[in-house]
Amino acid sequence: MAPTDTVMRTPARLLAVLATTMLALLVLVPPAQAAPPAIPSEATARSQRGALTVAATGTTSGYSRDRFPHWIGAGDGCDVRDRVLQRDGTNIATGAGCTVTGRWYSPYDGVTRTSAADIQIDHIVPLAEAWRSGANTWTESRRQSFANDLSGPALIAVNGSVNSAKGDQPPNFWRPPLESYWCTYARMWVGTKSRWALRVTSGERNALYSMLDRC
Repeated sequence: MAPTDTVMRTPARLLAVLATTMLALLVLVPPAQAAPPAIPSEATARSQRGALTVAATGTTSGYSRDRFPHWIGAGDGCDVRDRVLQRDGTNIATGAGCTVTGRWYSPYDGVTRTSAADIQIDHIVPLAEAWRSGANTWTESRRQSFANDLSGPALIAVNGSVNSAKGDQPPNFWRPPLESYWCTYARMWVGTKSRWALRVTSGERNALYSMLDRC
């Protein structure tokens, strides 16, 4: 092979390698996504966790999702679910009747969805768990505020199937499949329980310690 052929082919090979590397990065790096507001830092979450009241698991007697009026109106024909979809997605467009379209990356399991019908809005602290942790004594107005809290780290758009798998379980019984998200999840859980003065069990507290150690 002539020296000139080698010289000409070397840049082409380098470009091919660079192109392959860039493609790999695009595949591996999740799309940018807005995070719920007011997620505490690790240090703050540890401090908040230590201040939470520890008690035995409460009862679900009298519980119903209807006791937490949720997805209330949030202006311009949109409800709270719509607002979370708008906040947490990318390439968002909002049509008539606040029909939200776009793309959503689910940080719990790394799945990306392009249909809002496949997305559920997770209450970081599930409504039934809140009921067991002290919300059973609240007024309906306070329960409504909790269920529609857009100001704290209480709500997040995730893949519907992973949210269904979570159900109403606390962190000592369920954690996001992606371990890389455990730190953030624990910070949001602690931040929500602290914000709303909800109790934790000893098992839940220990699980949160373990998850915060991933930070």
